[in-house]
Amino acid sequence: MCGIVGAVGSRNIVPVLVEGLKRLEYRGYDSCGVAVLLDGQLQRARSTSRVAELQAQVDTDGLSSSLGIAHTRWATHGAPAVHNAHPHFSHGTGADATQRPGRIALVHNGIIENHDELRAQLQARGYVFLSQTDTEVIAHLVDSLYDGDLFAAVQAAVQQLQGGYAIAVLSKDEPHRMVGARAGSPLVLGVGADGAEHFLASDAMALAGVTDQIVYL
Repeated sequence: MCGIVGAVGSRNIVPVLVEGLKRLEYRGYDSCGVAVLLDGQLQRARSTSRVAELQAQVDTDGLSSSLGIAHTRWATHGAPAVHNAHPHFSHGTGADATQRPGRIALVHNGIIENHDELRAQLQARGYVFLSQTDTEVIAHLVDSLYDGDLFAAVQAAVQQLQGGYAIAVLSKDEPHRMVGARAGSPLVLGVGADGAEHFLASDAMALAGVTDQIVYL
C-alpha cells in the first residue's frame, strides 16, 4: 500500500517528510518522492531507489520549506519509473505548459476508476500528461477548478472522482495551506504543539515523534 506524508508549519518540515517516509518503508514501494514550496515555486525530488537515496537528493538540492508533501508508491497505473513517481504537478494548459513552473502538487493513494474519461476531458482542454498515472489526472483536475481557493477546488474535484483515494494537495499560490481528502483509503490528520503545525499521513506511524494528537478522517 502506498504511503502519504504531508506537513505545514513555521519551521523546515522536510526532515519530517523524509522521516515519515522511512517509517512507512515497511509497506514496501517501488518509487518515492517529495515536493515542497521553495522561494515561491514548487520543487520536487523523486527516485525509483530507496528513501535513503531520496534523502541524498533532497540534501544535494537544498530542499527546505515549511510546506510539503511526500509519497512512497507501489505501481498500479504506469510502470515504476521516475516520471510516474509522486508527487505529480499540474502546469496548466497549452503546448508550453510543461515549461512553466507547476501550480498544483499532489500525492495519492488508491485507484481512480474513471481516470480514462477524466484524462480525455482534460486533454481536450489543453492539459499535457507526462505520466501514465491516474494521479496526474487528479492534479490536472484540481488545477482546472482552481480559482484562488485550494480547498474549494479539491472539494469540487473529488465530486468527479469514482473509486477509492486519499490525497494531499498543495498550491504554489497558497504558501501556508495543505488540503487533504479521502474516500475508501485511510488518511489521518496530526495536530502539532499549540496548533502551529499540521500533518497528513496515510498511517499514524508516519507521524510518530512529531505529534500524538491524531484525528482519523
